[in-house]
Amino acid sequence: MAAAVEVKFYNSFLLRKIVQTGAVSTTPPVWQGSPGIPENVDGSFPQYTGTNVIKNKCWIVEESRIRGGFNNTEMLYGVKAYLVDVEPNANFRTSSLIYSGIYNSRTGVNDTNVFSVGEDITKSLDPSQGSVQKLYAEDTNLIIFQENKVNRALIDKDAIYTAEGNASAVSQLNLVIGQIVPYAGNFGISKDPQSFAVYGYRKYFTDKDRNAVMRLSQDGLTEISSYGMIDYFRDQLNDIDIPTEEGKVIGGWDIYTKQYVLSLQKAQSSEYQTLSFDEQVLGWPGTFTYEPAQIFSVKNRFYSVNYSGSLWQHNYENPSNNNRGNFYGQYSPSNITFIFNPSVSMSKVFKTINYEGSAGWKIVALNASRSFELNDTASVILSYGEGAYTDGGVTYYEGFYKKEGKYFANIVNDSQPTEGEVVFGNSISGVKGYYSTVTIQTDALTKTGDGGVPRELFAVSSEYVESSY
Repeated sequence: MAAAVEVKFYNSFLLRKIVQTGAVSTTPPVWQGSPGIPENVDGSFPQYTGTNVIKNKCWIVEESRIRGGFNNTEMLYGVKAYLVDVEPNANFRTSSLIYSGIYNSRTGVNDTNVFSVGEDITKSLDPSQGSVQKLYAEDTNLIIFQENKVNRALIDKDAIYTAEGNASAVSQLNLVIGQIVPYAGNFGISKDPQSFAVYGYRKYFTDKDRNAVMRLSQDGLTEISSYGMIDYFRDQLNDIDIPTEEGKVIGGWDIYTKQYVLSLQKAQSSEYQTLSFDEQVLGWPGTFTYEPAQIFSVKNRFYSVNYSGSLWQHNYENPSNNNRGNFYGQYSPSNITFIFNPSVSMSKVFKTINYEGSAGWKIVALNASRSFELNDTASVILSYGEGAYTDGGVTYYEGFYKKEGKYFANIVNDSQPTEGEVVFGNSISGVKGYYSTVTIQTDALTKTGDGGVPRELFAVSSEYVESSY
């Protein structure tokens, strides 16, 4: 059915149907008419409610301009306040930085969720140096750790210098992130930002890809793993990963002992190595028997968290139970391994062993090497407390005995006979070899006796003579 509509002047019209096409309903829909325009005013449309809807008059003609006036405002979408990105796919820029608006707690301004595309809010680094793994703000500098490089950038300013060589600033611009300047040296933090620790102006981290432990200070980058530990870290960091999973490198600063603590944990294995670096000796003085998930210091106290989620305070003075070598409730004796190697080219007989320190140390292993095939071994030497016994009211010492504030013990040979030997084993004193490897360890009394008094060790020596072998 067709209908003619008379138009008095040129305008825009919309043709609408108030009943859905193909809809079957006993109650026709409601047409609300033209809200805000009375029915007796030109340009309005009456309301249709259920009963007064005529089947053949379900078409509505609307004018797109207000009141149908010539050149009146047209009901359109209007100007768009945004642009549609032609490439809506996500873009991962792992070597770039982006910053939001400011946050001011005094004025209540919080624009941390505002990223204005009308401003230059990104800063890109060299993508060939890997992704950004760690950011650390220090005074007016931002230190940026990439996988293969360490950079610094000015915060809230950017300086332009003269070309005369005197490095005097001629202007400064207020920028959130200024010029990015790399530190000398091709070292980064790999993918181990959890190895980062800071104390004062020194920053410590590992570069697993280069088998290095690094320190960043005022003099730049220094490879602290080269202080007598090149081979060790080369082997440990090279084997920490497996093809299907990466190992963990956990680092932190021990504020109590002023040491950088580092834990190397092999992937899918119970093997781990936890050790510390001391700036006073420029070396790695010791290892520990605990495997931390996190390491940190708070107010002169050193803490770690194990993989069960328990917090552990180290160096805690507990008068009722102050056992040394106790980590996460598990006790382990402390031990030190060292080598006697005087007169390198001479074959020697090591006759005695002596040390300066406190009681509570015993020798658990002592070997002397004569060649690649021949080695002499010695019996265990008990500590001053463990080796004490009484016979006839007189106290004797089976292991170390004390004299003039020092502890001495004879080395008793425990070797098996070799070809050509007539006198061997405990029939002779001392062990023969070019050098001797000794392991000294705290005794059981350290755990249960003396209220946990610490065991100190200052020096260890051995008396030797030239061997006729």
